[in-house]
Amino acid sequence: MSLENRTLIIRADANTRIGTGHLMRCLALAQAWQDHGGKAVFITACNSSALKQRLRNEGFDVVELQCAHSDPADLKTTMSVLAAHPEAWLVLDGYHFDSTYQRLVKEAGHQLLVIDDMAHLDRYYADIVLNQNIHAHKLHYICEPYTRLLLGTKYVLLRREFWPWRNYKREVPEVAKKVLVTMGGSDPDNVTLKVIRALAQIDIPDLEAVVVVGPSNPHRETLHRAAESSPLSISLVENAANMPELMSWADIAISAGGTTVWELVFLGVPMLIVMLAENQQGIAEGLSVLTIAEKLGCSEEITVEKIAWVLQDLAQYRERRVFMSERGRQIVDGYGVARMIDILNSGP
Repeated sequence: MSLENRTLIIRADANTRIGTGHLMRCLALAQAWQDHGGKAVFITACNSSALKQRLRNEGFDVVELQCAHSDPADLKTTMSVLAAHPEAWLVLDGYHFDSTYQRLVKEAGHQLLVIDDMAHLDRYYADIVLNQNIHAHKLHYICEPYTRLLLGTKYVLLRREFWPWRNYKREVPEVAKKVLVTMGGSDPDNVTLKVIRALAQIDIPDLEAVVVVGPSNPHRETLHRAAESSPLSISLVENAANMPELMSWADIAISAGGTTVWELVFLGVPMLIVMLAENQQGIAEGLSVLTIAEKLGCSEEITVEKIAWVLQDLAQYRERRVFMSERGRQIVDGYGVARMIDILNSGP
């Protein structure tokens, strides 16, 4: 299958408030499109220079916006880019792209994929609506007769660096001593600091941790001071380019309930989930019901003591971690992005 001379236009944003998940899962789609010979263009209001540079380093065109929708310049710029590529697919990923935005794109005659987690709009006008989450089938989408719904973890979008790990076999130790902490691209409430303090309360010899600090995290200096003063071995990694390796290293993870969860599930990492936003509730509950993860609660309600207690318990409960790991590998196989490319290539 070749996508030579075909263009994928992606409209997604990243900042401290909304995080980086929307942009990063679209990156996975763009990488697969590129690998099949196509070209991808990102239109983005992104406040992370590191993220924008990554997109450019991977060979994608980046059109920068100063303000996102509902600023009129957003839709005007997107329509201008689409006019130069009339046969392109447009991908919208973000809760601020409302029904009107979608309708105007469709009325202009363009192919539209909307990546959505919440079914929160009055109506969806897209040719395809993708919800890659475990609870997607429970949501009710009001959409057009032509709209195709792609729902569930069969369509999880994993970036290129994860593809070689599809046959990875995890070894589960008797006691988990390697902890990965990742609170997404921003972590505005600094839950990471709570986790670092909780780690110091864990009574497990030789415990060590790697803490991933996202590109939009505003608390870098505080986290570095906390890691340096901790009695444990804690390494801080900024703008991590080797997430599969870090996840394979880890025996257990503490993660926000965003898109990183699906990477951890894919690699069979037992995890505790913190909900940093409302849209992460369904993911955390769904994985908790299936015993793939343990739900710690919302960021504002969890305490250092609770994190420490739940982590200590799971770290010493090997049978539960084995079950979590194996169950996770069953629901995310790593081929979701390949399935999406096949569908986009076949047209609306």
